[in-house]
Amino acid sequence: MELKATEYEVDGGIATIFLSREERMNAWTGRMHMEYRHLVDRANSDTEVRAIVVTGRGRGFCVGGDAKALEGHVARGGYDPGTTEEIATPGFGVAREFDAAFAFHFGLDKPVVAAINGPAAGVGLALACFADIRFAVPGARMTTAHGKLNLPAEYGLSWLLPRLCGLARANDLLLTSRVFTTEEACEMGIINALHPPENLLDETYGYVRRMIETVSPNSLKTTRRQVYQDLHRDVASSVAESEALIAEMMREPDYKEGVAAFMEKRKPRWQE
Repeated sequence: MELKATEYEVDGGIATIFLSREERMNAWTGRMHMEYRHLVDRANSDTEVRAIVVTGRGRGFCVGGDAKALEGHVARGGYDPGTTEEIATPGFGVAREFDAAFAFHFGLDKPVVAAINGPAAGVGLALACFADIRFAVPGARMTTAHGKLNLPAEYGLSWLLPRLCGLARANDLLLTSRVFTTEEACEMGIINALHPPENLLDETYGYVRRMIETVSPNSLKTTRRQVYQDLHRDVASSVAESEALIAEMMREPDYKEGVAAFMEKRKPRWQE
């Protein structure tokens, strides 16, 4: 797919997806949605990639739906997502609950880390919240946005935010569509840490490199699946599956390597 709204780089086992409509503060369009899913699918399928970072070019992460697209919906008298049937489906097929826009992140094999370099609103906020880990610059503005446009909570935010920051705080953000800052988001637990703009990507890459060096690929994949599947099931089922997985994964070469690296006090050399 020709990239017009995004960019893609791979370095040291980390794939970076850049939202790249800098002149529009990376406002979301159907084209960007198509490209983003194509690139996530590409990274998830690449055996050389261990983790995915998503960030924005310029001063914004993603300010939500493009204003021109919003006007187009009014002119057409209804919603048009701007995507086609050829849209990629990364993460689909793992669990029925994950087979939807943005929810597909939970079915991926690799962790996704968002580096929020500027404002994130509406669909941009949803995209960030579907990442596993979120880092951000101080002072960036965030909002659910939908209420001021006579829209419902977008793309699963009504499901996500209560789980990220608790029901009372989530209701505050969802029912008012008020603007809040990344400092407040960090205090609420939506953001994992804040870093100065000049250090954001370096700090993000440093975190991701430490993660993929110290944790085996299959452990990362399996643990993510457990986390998101456990949101839908009872604790006994979680314990039972974990016991079965322990027995299975102890037979893998990377378990032997992990024990050896621990005993020898060195970095592991993962096979996958």
